[in-house]
Amino acid sequence: MTPQTPPDPETALDSIQEVLEAAVDSDDTARDLSAQASEGLRGLLEGLGGGEIAGLLHEFLTFEIFTLGETPVTPMLIALVGFMVILTWWISGVLQRWVERVFKSRGVTDMGTTAVVKRLLHYAIMAVGLGIALDTLGVSLGALFAAGAIFAVGIGFAMQNIAQNFVSGLILLVERAIKPGDVVEVEGRVVRILKMGIRTTIARTRDDEEIIIPNASLVQSAVKNFTLDDPLYRVRVDVGVAYESDMRAVRKALIDATEGLDWRVTDRAPVIILSDFGASSVDWQVSLWTNNAWISPRQASELREAVWWALKENDITIAFPQLDVHFDPPVQEGFSHLKAAG
Repeated sequence: MTPQTPPDPETALDSIQEVLEAAVDSDDTARDLSAQASEGLRGLLEGLGGGEIAGLLHEFLTFEIFTLGETPVTPMLIALVGFMVILTWWISGVLQRWVERVFKSRGVTDMGTTAVVKRLLHYAIMAVGLGIALDTLGVSLGALFAAGAIFAVGIGFAMQNIAQNFVSGLILLVERAIKPGDVVEVEGRVVRILKMGIRTTIARTRDDEEIIIPNASLVQSAVKNFTLDDPLYRVRVDVGVAYESDMRAVRKALIDATEGLDWRVTDRAPVIILSDFGASSVDWQVSLWTNNAWISPRQASELREAVWWALKENDITIAFPQLDVHFDPPVQEGFSHLKAAG
């Protein structure tokens, strides 16, 4: 074998750089790309004095494992595609952190907005990166999309619910009617949204139970969002007093009961309503505004206690159901005979 003069390491590095530039600026095939990269790496090793190792490494990297279409798949090509995927994932993470810093610097404190933008950015970058990686591997994206369309039609009915949830997840991410951190009511249950995925949404109940909600349920059913535009939420309490009570004193006592609650929104006055004339009581409703709908049951309990003590301090009777039974005279006379006979 005729000995070869090892190339200079700087020349080999320039060769590798030319290969990487060609991957971006030209239409070289995957075969040429992997071959040129392996030649550049071989030249670099030979320049550093590792001739035999360089030869073995070159044979290993250029070994054809199988052929995908017209592209020979080699270890070098697999490593190159893997590097592209890892690089895409790294770029996505860097850009997501950059978006988060930009939002903070501009005063955007809504974590739901930041999470949605980061998720959409991640999907877009990964789609581009995976497309480039598949094209480098020799997979025709046009043929892949065509096959995917045929495959989707074939299993469309079997995967109808999954596809429905997937599309619903995209709608939720774009519309932002529901965001992480929102307090919503779904199917009669109040939950806080923790994480929104492409197929399901994870939420937590007031009992600290985590539930998985299909995205289609959030899109197709009526959902009450307590924090959509603002966090204001009304806490209501009903109470009934005896008919003999002084209604002016009742109203004043109820207003006084609301003054000592520090959680109420002070720029909105309490609303005191005489709601109904019940069978056994005069019914009143007391309502306040709070900025935290999540703990509204505890706040309603505190309001009931305040109402109780305010009425007690003013000697106002809290009514309870009563039933008066009146007998007609013949019936009363019959009871009298029974009593005399007994």
